[in-house]
Formats: sequence, structure tokens, C-alpha cells
Amino acid sequence: MTMNDSEVREILQRATDDLVAPAGLLGAVRRGGRRRVVRRRAVLAAVCVAVVALPVAGGLRLAGDAGDAQVAAPLFDEPTRGDLAADEGYLRQVRTTWDRHLKQIGEPTSGPPHVVWAGRTPAGPAAYVADGTLRPTTVGFVEPTADGPRVGTLTQVGDSGTDGLEQATLLGSQRDVLLVLDFGQAVEFSPELRFRPDGKVERTFTPVAFRDGAAVLSVPPQRTKLTVALARTPVDRRNALHISNTSLVLFPDGKDRPAAPLFRHTLPGAEQVWGSDPAAEDVSAPAEAIADYIDPVGSHTHNGSPRLSVYGATPDGRRLLVESIQYDDHPSCVIALLAGRNLPFEAVASMTTDWLAPLPVRLRLPDDQGIFVAAEGSALSYRIGDGQWQDAGRNAALLPASATDVRVTDADGTATSVPVGP
Repeated sequence: MTMNDSEVREILQRATDDLVAPAGLLGAVRRGGRRRVVRRRAVLAAVCVAVVALPVAGGLRLAGDAGDAQVAAPLFDEPTRGDLAADEGYLRQVRTTWDRHLKQIGEPTSGPPHVVWAGRTPAGPAAYVADGTLRPTTVGFVEPTADGPRVGTLTQVGDSGTDGLEQATLLGSQRDVLLVLDFGQAVEFSPELRFRPDGKVERTFTPVAFRDGAAVLSVPPQRTKLTVALARTPVDRRNALHISNTSLVLFPDGKDRPAAPLFRHTLPGAEQVWGSDPAAEDVSAPAEAIADYIDPVGSHTHNGSPRLSVYGATPDGRRLLVESIQYDDHPSCVIALLAGRNLPFEAVASMTTDWLAPLPVRLRLPDDQGIFVAAEGSALSYRIGDGQWQDAGRNAALLPASATDVRVTDADGTATSVPVGP
């Protein structure tokens, strides 16, 4: 199953701005699960596309045809792989744990479970299990704990093959062991997410070396956020691979995070170049225009920082769009984009911001088109050199390029002067 751009955009329109469907969400919903990963709306396409197309060459392969045919011969007919494949005691323990768990949650079975992979890891022995031989079937990881094996996230596999099938899981009390299954295609691994001063995303990828059906990687502890990422080659949002137990890291208490406050403003004169009120239409930046600022192959939540969305017009008649992106506990990145008549948006300026600063956002646009400033809840004014202060409205404004100072007066009446130029 695959999605085209129109289908993804339809999902985006129906979804709330902060929610992204993680891999395996459909199966979780069927079982009453509440797994949700918070990211900006532009990244939803990356997640949707990445989880629905799995390679079928070599390694573990799923297939099927009409009727009650087997899901895939390699999934059930090939011997167990991994360095514990011959350990009958451990395999028996895995099967017993699997059967008990499925009975407890009322998940139907369609045959005896088959241990696809079983092996040692620094966190303890782990396994990957497929239940039954007929569609639909259930697959999932069996993780080591201090109390013995435990079944992790489950995913159903039916006629659609690998739709929603996770390929990796985090193990250990510190979630510092990453187990990745070999599904027959090259996989790249990134241990850390970094940002440039202007907020652009930086990741370094290295090839994953599989052995006997899987790879076991030592990673930084993934306790409060996810820094690791996996992707098939070439690395892009369509090839992102997803980790089965991300919700345990992002939502350790099992509760959704409160929605981040949305600051949305339309500056005076915007309708003249937009043709209508873009705020009413909930216009957002195209993903391709802000691709450098998006982490397409990672999973993230937010720290409650505001989300900024401002629409305006430049003196030369271009559309102005300002948006923010925020990952985990990292500072927000604010991006200014411009679009000429019948031309696509292009990111022209960006910065990381401190929302507690008197003037959190200050972006100089190219071609002397002005200085964009924003301070939610505050009155704004500006001056040029030693000239008189000029009123610039509240919350956000596009100032003349010649402005040298901004005065920010907060809700308590405290005024702060901030230099912005020339």
C-alpha cells in the first residue's frame, strides 16, 4: 500500500497541527492503543509514506494473494535466525510469553508462533515473532526485562503486506541498545540530531552491518527524547524506518502532552497579495520549502513552546510566511519564506529563538524588504536612528529595512528597547 501526495495532504487537513501517526498506529487503534508522536504537520507526509513501503528483496519478505494463502514463505518456512536460534530453552520461553500475552489482550491467533529471529544483545536476549501462518497475522518484538521476556508493540500484517510494520526496537532500562532486523535492503543509522545556528537540521548516517538476520547497535540513552534515526537508502522521508517502542520514550506516563499554544497573525496588507485571509485557510509552508529544517527520519515531541504562524506582504508585493518548528527540548526555529506571484515559497531567513526574551523573533528579509519581528502579547514600535518612535501594532510586524531599534512593551507595561539594525 502506498499513498500519493493528494492523500497525504487530505490527511494533513483532517489532522491537528501537532499530531503525527507513528508506525503501526492502525494496529494500536484496533487494540485500543494510544500511541501518538507529536511533530509539525509538514512532517506527516514523511511518516505516512515511510511506513507503508517495505522492501521485498531478500531477507524477511512478506507477500500474499487472494483467499487464505500464507502471508509469506520466508516469514514462516525459513529457520529461526540469530545466535540463539538453537537455544530451545529460550525459544520455548519466548513462545510461552507470546501466547500468554496474546491471550491476555484478547488478540486472536491463527497458528503457532514462529520465532523469526532470536539473539543476544547487551540488554539481554531478544526475539522477533510472527503469530500464525494465515492472513491477518501479528508480529512483534519480545524484549528482555529484569522479570524475563516481555512482548512489546504488536502489528498486524494482512493483504497489504508490510503496512505499518516496524523494523527496529530499543532495548534495556536506558533504551541504549537498538535492535534492527534485516529486511533485505541497505539501512543507514544516525545516532544524533544536531542543529546549525540558523536552525537547519544536521544528521550523519553510517551503514548498518547486518549479521544473521539483524544488527545490534549501542546508542546514546534514549530516555526523554529520541536522537537516533534509521532509513533505507537513499536517506529521505520516503525511506524512513520506525522504531516500535518510541511512545515509551516520548510519553513515559502514557499521556499525551498538552498542545503547544498557537500564535497566528495576519499582518496589515496581507490580503492584497494573498487574495484572501491565509489564516482562515490555515496555510502552511510546503515541506519542500523547509526541508532543511525538518528531520524526516526521526520521531519527536515538543516542550510546549509556542507555534508561530504569521502571514504578510513585502513592499515589493511578495507573500510573506513565517513559521516555527520545535523538536523535543531544542530551541524553536523560526523561518521566514517569500513567494512571488505564481511562484513557490522559498526560505530566505531563519533563526533559533528564546521565547522568554523581550523580542523573541527578529529576522531581516533580503532585498531590503524589511525586518520581521514578533513578541506575543506585546505592543511594538520602532524608530530609525534618533527619530521618533513609530507604532507597529501588536504581537508581530514587518518593519522598514532602515529601522534601527524596536521598543517592546509587554502586558505589564514594561518597555524594552532592542537594537535591530541597520
